[in-house]
Amino acid sequence: MFKMSISANSFAAIAAIFSLLLLSSMQCHAQLSSTFYDRTCPNALTMIRTSVRQAVSRERRMAASLIRLHFHDCFVQGCDASILLDETPTIVSEKTALPNLGSARGYGIIEDAKRELEKTCPGIVSCADILAVAARDASTLVGGPSWAVKLGRRDSTTASHTLAETDLPGPFDPLDRLISGFANKGLSTRDMVALSGAHSIGQAQCFLFRDRIYSNGTDIDAGFASTRRRRCPQEDQNGNLAPLDLVTPNQLDNNYFKNLRQRKGLLQSDQVLLSGGSTDNIVLEYSNSPRAFASDFAAAMIRMGDISPLTGQNGIIRTVCGSIN
Repeated sequence: MFKMSISANSFAAIAAIFSLLLLSSMQCHAQLSSTFYDRTCPNALTMIRTSVRQAVSRERRMAASLIRLHFHDCFVQGCDASILLDETPTIVSEKTALPNLGSARGYGIIEDAKRELEKTCPGIVSCADILAVAARDASTLVGGPSWAVKLGRRDSTTASHTLAETDLPGPFDPLDRLISGFANKGLSTRDMVALSGAHSIGQAQCFLFRDRIYSNGTDIDAGFASTRRRRCPQEDQNGNLAPLDLVTPNQLDNNYFKNLRQRKGLLQSDQVLLSGGSTDNIVLEYSNSPRAFASDFAAAMIRMGDISPLTGQNGIIRTVCGSIN
């Protein structure tokens, strides 16, 4: 009887240890890792970079579009490539949500990279990871910082048009709404200001800054407003583009923050970062230190890439990024 009791206890102990080891293994598997594809698709990052380099060499502005695409993906139900899904009878696409409609670009670049990867490593590399790597490569190709991209995300089988309309920060948002919107995604105020520095590259459509340049407000440089009015009349021509940074429009650097000090932020949501509020000191720091901005931008991009990824057995690996397998 005594021996049977010891045997039962031993079996229970072994079972408990096995359960802990299994749980630990599952937890490790669920974590993102920069070496995720080292064995299964060792050339994955090189292949993605080739696609991005070709796209940016054709059009420098595409670097901004690819960074924005990753950002708009992660802020809507996590970094799961939901933004890439096309409209179907069962999917209301995020592409048609107001923050993306007519402005989100770069879908074809991601599909090109995916197509090449499928030839070499079919069913291995997720579209969500391609987005994350493409954003990093886009940054480095226009003089911005690099970082080790954590990998292992899987792709969603759903999109959320509704969340795309509510969760993405807008060009007219006041500072408190910007701060709370990023906080809701687990990002700090400092992260928010650093990520706003992506507006050192790219362009905005006239209707997004028209009210600001015609407001005659005290928070905008008069000469800057006058220059911007030339291609943005008070009516019509809504889609006319203007660079978010006039000084180095194709270089990811800290000039964006220097512009804010001169009241030359193009969007209201840009200039509000230096308006007597809690973010003023961060803007001033970044304007004085390119190194501080670059370091914080890279760190914030990594944290943004950690927003609610699908890992392990969750999600799928899409064969084509725009559709469910």
